[in-house]
Amino acid sequence: MNCGLSRVPYTLVMNTSDELLKRITARPDVFGGKPIIRDMRISVELILSLLSQGESVESILDDYPGLEPDDIRACTAYAHAVIAGDSLSAVSVAGS
Repeated sequence: MNCGLSRVPYTLVMNTSDELLKRITARPDVFGGKPIIRDMRISVELILSLLSQGESVESILDDYPGLEPDDIRACTAYAHAVIAGDSLSAVSVAGS
């Protein structure tokens, strides 16, 4: 099965991930500093939990009208970066 990524240059994938990670922020006064989406009170953890429970992206976007498709992608990019041990320098952390 070819998902089409085999022909995408690695640097393009990394640059796209960095752009997506800019949507993730963390503030000590919101959810104890957990990663959130675009400074909204919607946590990355919530979105990943919904996805893992089988919720579709469309359903999540319907339930949270302030979210955009790239916000969902940003959550999965964040999860990947954490698991892979990649740099999270693109994530905005308040107070740092």
